[in-house]
Amino acid sequence: MFLIINIIGLLIFIGVAFLFSRDKKNIDWKSVIILIAINLVLAWFFTQFPIGAKFIKGAADGVSWLIESAFSGIGFAFGSFTAPGPGKMDMAVSALLPILLVVPVFDILMYVGILPKFISALGWVISKVTRQPKFESFFSIEMMFLGNTEALAVSSKQLTSMNKVRVLTVAMMSMSSVSGAIVGAYVTMIPGEYVLMAIPLNIINAIIVTTILNPFDLDPADDEVAEIETGERQPFFSFLGDSVINAGKLVLIIIAFVIAFVALADLINKLLGIMDPIPYLPEIRLEYILGIFMFPFALLLGLPVGEAWVVAQQMALKIVTNEFVVMSTISKEISGYSTHRAAVISTFLVSFANFSTVGMIIGTLKGIVKDDVSNFVSKYVPMMLLSGILVSLLTAAFVGLFAW
Repeated sequence: MFLIINIIGLLIFIGVAFLFSRDKKNIDWKSVIILIAINLVLAWFFTQFPIGAKFIKGAADGVSWLIESAFSGIGFAFGSFTAPGPGKMDMAVSALLPILLVVPVFDILMYVGILPKFISALGWVISKVTRQPKFESFFSIEMMFLGNTEALAVSSKQLTSMNKVRVLTVAMMSMSSVSGAIVGAYVTMIPGEYVLMAIPLNIINAIIVTTILNPFDLDPADDEVAEIETGERQPFFSFLGDSVINAGKLVLIIIAFVIAFVALADLINKLLGIMDPIPYLPEIRLEYILGIFMFPFALLLGLPVGEAWVVAQQMALKIVTNEFVVMSTISKEISGYSTHRAAVISTFLVSFANFSTVGMIIGTLKGIVKDDVSNFVSKYVPMMLLSGILVSLLTAAFVGLFAW
């Protein structure tokens, strides 16, 4: 029965995208069906085939291997109050400090030209298979490795030459990304195999959702990808120093967001607690209020009512705060979850879809495109948030079909 509900949920999530589409008559349903088929095959392959499971486990082990090297540096600097290995330290140390290694590794791959070639090749394949515009396909891969704001920045030349409808599509896609530099932090808190399953599914789902929400006609002559703006090439060690500094800034930004959001949530709960006790009503908390809105969607992911209520609160908290807040709270208990529940909540969390990301994307675009274009995108902030949430729900639903 729960599998049937999961299938119905998948169809309803696509139906919600259709309901809010800007141009229902011009949706390219052939492309959407191809993309859905691709994600069904990917989810099936990763969860049901030994070779697929082995590939995902190998990738997760590779990330863990990289993180082990990061802990060598962390242990050297903080050996007096840390134990080696993920999960044995405070969240800021165990999950975030490895970013100080992961970011420079990705930057080095960009510097030597390996990553740009890989991104271009993979983007070309996605464009051919899915019948999507070249740049949108390229951007979906680019943001997977670089993150949303970084991908927008290096694609500034392309964005300034695109019309406002296409820029809106790019903005909506940016809600669904994760940065390769953050993956190392994720795998220290939730199962690595689900993190790595979610990433490619998110890419395809971002294209599915934006194709339905924001369809547009593209002249073949305009279907080109501008050269990435890399700027003047720095000497290697100067470049590496900048990379480490930027990684440090990223760690501090994430820590600041986590501290602020957790503290604000606690403050709101204290204020709500002033109304307690109200006769015949349970304790009022922020996550309970937010969970009411996400509860129907959690049920549609094929979860029992009791589990769906808890997962709904976790999903809502992630949207209002960020994924790190929820991952850190479930990291010690997720091993006790049922397979389906662990798969659903883990894959839902692997994205930047939250309120703060909207501000970051709009702010980045304001520095790149003309005012009329950024103002047009700003009018569709609710659609951007809806896009990110639907992508996360679709990814959880696709994986949930095969994880029981």
